[in-house]
Amino acid sequence: MIENMEWYRAFYEVAQTGSFSKAAERLFITQPAVSHAIKQLEFRLGGALFFRTSRGVKLTAEGEVLLKFVSQAHHFLENGEKKIAEMRKLMAGEVKIGAGDTLCRYYLLPYLESFHRDHPNVKIQVTNRTTRETVALLKEGRIDFGIVNLPIDDRQLQIRESIALHDCFVAGPAHSATAALPLSWEQLARLPLLMLERGSSIRRHADAFAERQGVRLRPEIELGSIELIVQFARIGLGVGCVIREFVAGELADGTLRELPLEEALPARRVGLVTLRDVPLSAAAQRLLELLP
Repeated sequence: MIENMEWYRAFYEVAQTGSFSKAAERLFITQPAVSHAIKQLEFRLGGALFFRTSRGVKLTAEGEVLLKFVSQAHHFLENGEKKIAEMRKLMAGEVKIGAGDTLCRYYLLPYLESFHRDHPNVKIQVTNRTTRETVALLKEGRIDFGIVNLPIDDRQLQIRESIALHDCFVAGPAHSATAALPLSWEQLARLPLLMLERGSSIRRHADAFAERQGVRLRPEIELGSIELIVQFARIGLGVGCVIREFVAGELADGTLRELPLEEALPARRVGLVTLRDVPLSAAAQRLLELLP
């Protein structure tokens, strides 16, 4: 067990300079302090490490052996300091993010592109999971931060609210007549619905709101992504439950039309979650600052 690292620093500098006084200058301490450190180390190891000559001090055979290991440790520490400095300057490092497929594709991806362009040497790892699974990964220390659907009530988490999301129902040209007048939830439930699989935040949100309206939604087709719902709706296979902000292009060019509802779904929010009182790396902090 290493008793005192300062002894080894003194040993290394004396070995490099061949002088107790020059070692003291490099270490910004007194020569007696260097001599004391060497004596303590020699006592600890049970033998002399230096012998005096007319030109200063030289290493004993034992000292030569020790210097090989101390030099290696010194270079490792220097490299560690250099790597930390590079990480602070975002010249290296890694960011681990947890996010669902939809939030990753439509919310995170544009900012990842910008971050990677500015900091190409920072490694980015994205794990696609549901909101609940993302929170679990965060608590296990496997990701730096998560991008989730709110609300979440958890005292272990630091939560920052981000953009608002509006769930809505859309249809392609085949259902254009349906988009003329506001629909009741009873009328909506009778349409061929395209929805995400059970367990997703969008599905839970829509199902819960429909039940408060006294309606149970029974989709004809359940899919695994918003993109698939959009494609199915475009070719007339049904009415899709999507996020308005993420299909803005299709709504603008008329590929899809939103079905107005008498009672619209309330807005949700994206949340950026970290573990409370756990510091982030410089790279993770910088990426978080980019996100709205």
